[in-house]
Amino acid sequence: MPIAVYLLGLGVFAQGTSEFMLAGLLPDIALDLGVSIPDAGLLVSAFAIGMVVGAPVLAVATLRLPRRTALVAFQLVFVAGHVVGALAPGYGVLFATRVVSAFAYAGFWSVAAATSVGLVPAGVKGKALSVVGAGLTLATIVGVPAGTVVGQHIGWRAAFWGVVVLTGVSLATLSAALPAGRATGRELPSVRRELRGLARPALWVSYLVTTLSFGAAIVTFSYLTPLLTEVSGLPAGVVPAVLSLYGVGGLLGMTLGGRTADRSPLRTLFLGVGGLTAASALLALTAGNPAVAIVLAFVLGLTGYVTNPVLQSRVFTLAPDAPTLAPSVNTSAFNVGITLTPMLGGMTIDAGLGFTSVAWVGAAVGAVALVAVLWAAVMQRRGTVRTVAARMPDSAPAAVKSTVSLH
Repeated sequence: MPIAVYLLGLGVFAQGTSEFMLAGLLPDIALDLGVSIPDAGLLVSAFAIGMVVGAPVLAVATLRLPRRTALVAFQLVFVAGHVVGALAPGYGVLFATRVVSAFAYAGFWSVAAATSVGLVPAGVKGKALSVVGAGLTLATIVGVPAGTVVGQHIGWRAAFWGVVVLTGVSLATLSAALPAGRATGRELPSVRRELRGLARPALWVSYLVTTLSFGAAIVTFSYLTPLLTEVSGLPAGVVPAVLSLYGVGGLLGMTLGGRTADRSPLRTLFLGVGGLTAASALLALTAGNPAVAIVLAFVLGLTGYVTNPVLQSRVFTLAPDAPTLAPSVNTSAFNVGITLTPMLGGMTIDAGLGFTSVAWVGAAVGAVALVAVLWAAVMQRRGTVRTVAARMPDSAPAAVKSTVSLH
């Protein structure tokens, strides 16, 4: 695996720490800024909103730029957003910086995904994406708990300054590792060709699966800290360790998913989403037992992230003519789920249903995600996905082409 792929993962780690560290900082932010925990939870949705809009917009805007130039520019904006966020005098300014920072992070994610798959052979694209995505999982193992500890002992603003330093290190290493010009032999990008590549029904079903499955994973995680302290009765000092355990499960899931993404994508989705749905329901039922809650935190990480390499790599297979826009829209799909489900979780808390209600939201969204995976499987079986057939020689029998579909 080229070293640049690992450095792209480092960039995702730095920025991903910011994306999810708020899960451990919500009580501190809410207290400092004088807002409720559900309102503080909307900062997670604010970040996701920026990514939903930013991913496709910036993918198009930077399509003809050298990828190193685009990646460095995105990280510079991200750093600036976090400097302002660390100095934010109130909730409104912090909310705005979360949107701007996420806008830049979305562009980084999209270009990083396209860059990583362009650096490796076709048979290991899923593995390359799992390496890049592992940066996000490591953020939950190391970055999020570290941010929680820093927030508890120094203040949540110090955690933001830590992200500034991490992103600066990532920026410097990527600048050194990636070539300044456009990759040799790469066809000149075309917005029109990329847009045509998106016009495939199966691709949009894949985006739906992404939204639902990751939304089901993130809703419980977004409120895991107050759930563990208020319902499970765990001391606040133990929470960083539980968040790390969640991250360990996520790293294991990402690793397993990376090994199966290219050969058994739909089976991986079925098992991952099914396990996530069951684990969410069990947590809702048993959250009052701290030992069980700790075990289920690990299972939630494992099942929530095992599908990630499939969700990332499958869009490249379904839309080979849109290597930049396809993953950028998929990034938006991830963050539609990240936006909507924490909002739903906050609504159930505000309705007086308690913190366990967010786990029920995760189970319900996971069940719908399973239906979407089944839909994708039916489309595949019927032969509506014809990417492989379209690449066959014109001399191939029509009957053979009509039966070829993606695996």
